[in-house]
Amino acid sequence: MEEAGRALADPKAYADEARLHEALALLRRESPVQWVEAPDYTPFWAITKHADVLEIERNHEIFLNAPRPLLGTAEFDELNRQRAEQGIALRTLIHMDDPDHRVIRAIGADWFRPRAMRALEPRVKELAKRYVDRMVEFGSECDFAQQVAVHFPLYVILSLLGLPESDFDRMLKLTQELFGGDDDELQRGQSNEEKLQVLLDFFAYFQSLTDERRKHPTDDLASAIANARIDGEPLNDFDTASYYVIIATAGHDTTSATIAGGLQALIQHPDQRERLTKNPELMPLAVDEMIRWVTPVKEFMRTATRDYDLRGATIRKGDAVLLSYPSANRDEEVFDEPFRFDAGRDPNKHLAFGFGVHYCLGAALARIEVRAFFEELLPRLGSIEFAGPAESIATTFVGGLKRLPVRYSLA
Repeated sequence: MEEAGRALADPKAYADEARLHEALALLRRESPVQWVEAPDYTPFWAITKHADVLEIERNHEIFLNAPRPLLGTAEFDELNRQRAEQGIALRTLIHMDDPDHRVIRAIGADWFRPRAMRALEPRVKELAKRYVDRMVEFGSECDFAQQVAVHFPLYVILSLLGLPESDFDRMLKLTQELFGGDDDELQRGQSNEEKLQVLLDFFAYFQSLTDERRKHPTDDLASAIANARIDGEPLNDFDTASYYVIIATAGHDTTSATIAGGLQALIQHPDQRERLTKNPELMPLAVDEMIRWVTPVKEFMRTATRDYDLRGATIRKGDAVLLSYPSANRDEEVFDEPFRFDAGRDPNKHLAFGFGVHYCLGAALARIEVRAFFEELLPRLGSIEFAGPAESIATTFVGGLKRLPVRYSLA
């Protein structure tokens, strides 16, 4: 049980799905509220059942995001604490609690409401066609994860922000360094200082963008963030930069992981690809099944503000809990045959977007992007197979496939 719990603090476990899900299934069955002591990490409770993740998400006044919203080493947590005291720490929506969270979230909320998404949908479909056309240009083989899946949602979200296309590759590299900080191939370096430098590079870029949008406002999301006011005052530089960072990074990396993992699932389950191709009306259900299947966000942390009893365990005031979304989304008590990819799964009560006040701001956009891409791809796809081994990112936070070599015929 202790070894299974430690898998949640091992980035390499998330690159090995069989190992990860074996550990999570054991925890769900035998110890769904498990105390975890892992080398280099401050201990925490691992929460692996769907109902328990939901209960903690609902009780957002008892379980706070601050001061430990994500799983990091004890040394990294201490560095973040020191930077927070200096007023130079990353402070995105996932770092905040109410009332700050409610007020700051509202700044960008209108850009992700249904009306705004309907207006954006034709552009998303246009970009989906561009990237499927690009697969044709590649010939009959490509690394789908690296050459297609990362670029399509990146283009969508950075266009929404209003960033110049010449900066897209820079944003992609910084995002991969941020979320791939535990991956030997993607990380900038192994020291915490090098990892924090990635954030400082983000801040420097977005500080320049803020200055430009305040001098010359435009009609994009970046301008809305730069010129937002709380109680008549603009956001401070770090809160402004932090808002950009969460939109620019989570806004594409999670979706690219879903698109790559979704295609992998369709190749592994050709009957479901055929079913979806013949019954395109199933696409909304298939999109949510891809999101459940991949679950790009692996965890968030919460800290208890008082003692709390859960399944016979007492979570003490000040204890941290890890909400395991991959585990919740494979919970046998909620999902019929959870390890079966079902393009028509209904109902599908996955928690990949979280729940309650911290529900993902960009959930509707993510669904539109995934749907648009596969609605463009599947009718044009003749055959497809793996052209080499797939590889996943080593991470404990956000991740998915970093390589997916495929061979295909495409019209």
